[in-house]
Amino acid sequence: MSPNPKISIHQLTKVFYKKQNSVSALENITLDIKDGEFVCLVGPSGCGKTTLLRILAGLENQSSGEFTIKKSDQSRPNQSMVFQERGILPWLTVEENVAFGLTMRHLPKSLVKERTSHFLSKVGLTKFAKMYPKELSGGMIQRVSIARAFANDPEILLMDEPFGALDEQNKYILQEELLSIWSETKKTVLFITHSIDEALYLSDRVLLMSAQPGKIINEIIIDLPRPRKLEDIRTNPEITSKFMEIWSHLQVEVQGSRF
Repeated sequence: MSPNPKISIHQLTKVFYKKQNSVSALENITLDIKDGEFVCLVGPSGCGKTTLLRILAGLENQSSGEFTIKKSDQSRPNQSMVFQERGILPWLTVEENVAFGLTMRHLPKSLVKERTSHFLSKVGLTKFAKMYPKELSGGMIQRVSIARAFANDPEILLMDEPFGALDEQNKYILQEELLSIWSETKKTVLFITHSIDEALYLSDRVLLMSAQPGKIINEIIIDLPRPRKLEDIRTNPEITSKFMEIWSHLQVEVQGSRF
């Protein structure tokens, strides 16, 4: 356990109730994430990954247990969340979407403009600032979501398969852009993915979750130096071994969930 974690989760459990039935989504999740750490959650579909992020985001309440997010600045929001898709407001322009969180916090207009312009530039959307989401591709929409999340300067960043719907080329470009911004801001990131390559490429640590009810049953440290290249992930024998470890874990959990 980290002695001074940014995110601390202790015995967190979530049970959903419907009529006479109950479903345990998460069971006794205990986890610390260090300040500035990039952590990926990997597990079979339905294991509670998104539920965990929604609890940390304040969109769901846990059934039992607790979590804390350490504040470094009382003026900052606790978190920003980036979804797989449909995460931006269709009636606002690109620029207005990126500025949305800052505007809602009633920050000075000069600061809003400065931070919005900076992150639009970081994701290559400056010339698209006045366009609306319906005029953008899926990859560009995710760029808007990432820029908005970082511009809002949250304590932590929660990302729920943000690149899952994109083709391989766009996915890799956005992964590079995400890592570039993260290396500049050193935000604490908790990132859900079904892609083993993506988890190995992005993260400092990969947490492996069981099938439902979701528990964290192992962690894998990714100690490749940064900045990384995707080729490093695919050619490094040690990382190949970690890929197979994660792959075997997913096979076991998926097969076990069928019986």
